[in-house]
Amino acid sequence: MLTTNVGADDAPWVDGNALAGPLGEIMGTDLTVADLTCAGCRTTRPLAAMRVFDRAPGLVARCPGCEDVVMRVVRMAGRVLIDMRGSLVVRLPTPTA
Repeated sequence: MLTTNVGADDAPWVDGNALAGPLGEIMGTDLTVADLTCAGCRTTRPLAAMRVFDRAPGLVARCPGCEDVVMRVVRMAGRVLIDMRGSLVVRLPTPTA
């Protein structure tokens, strides 16, 4: 059995706040305050609470409960792809004037 001792600084993921910049550029708002309902475990959490794996060609957000993928963000030449198949519902707060 393989075991690893990963310290806090060596974690393979960061929190969902890592998506604030990339998604804010595209959507024009802070989506980290949005609530996502995971398709895998049906738990609703803020996007900021998701675990984001950023050591790949894109960003992959996983549910901290069941570890299913809830969002993928990939930047390509001239476009950004956002895959949200793992999210049943995305709930955003209504902007106040």
